[in-house]
Amino acid sequence: MALEDRRIRRTKEALRRAFVALVLERGYTPVTVEDIVAAADIGRATFYTHFKDKEALYDHVVDDILEGLRARLAPIDRQDAGFTGVPVMELFRHASEEPDAYRLILRGQGDGRGLRRLTEEWAETAYQIFFARTEAQRVRPRVDLRVVSRAWAGEQAAVLLWWLEAPQPRPSLEQVVATLVDLSRRGRQWAMGFAAPPV
Repeated sequence: MALEDRRIRRTKEALRRAFVALVLERGYTPVTVEDIVAAADIGRATFYTHFKDKEALYDHVVDDILEGLRARLAPIDRQDAGFTGVPVMELFRHASEEPDAYRLILRGQGDGRGLRRLTEEWAETAYQIFFARTEAQRVRPRVDLRVVSRAWAGEQAAVLLWWLEAPQPRPSLEQVVATLVDLSRRGRQWAMGFAAPPV
């Protein structure tokens, strides 16, 4: 049974790698199942043993990314005060280990549903973290945390795609995360060099 499981995992991984590479090269729409199985060197019947169609393989890629990200975020202390940068660092580290899959999703390939799923889940995670921290620290948010979490998720997605596609030399992962943390803590007005407004 373990041998069969390993074989299935290897087959799915080969199909996943081939699919992601082809979509990044050609775009989502032109890529066919025939292209995927040829690039993966796997039979067409084997493809259909694991996936109903190209869309199901795409959803598998997105599911894998979201599952991996959830696992990285699970141990994070959600009641810690302020913007720690830990969730952002985990997102960027995960993306640096899976750059092609993240680029496929963040570019909006496959009618954008993967990007919507990623940003929805990221915004919901951010909301839970922000809410838990305000509750634990007994502070009252000045604005709706749902708006804050959505703005934050959109900002992270845009910066992450830019970072993954930026030519070398690009800022280090640590530099980008530190900048995003400063932006979260101090705001855009401070980041642009203006004096912070009175609170």
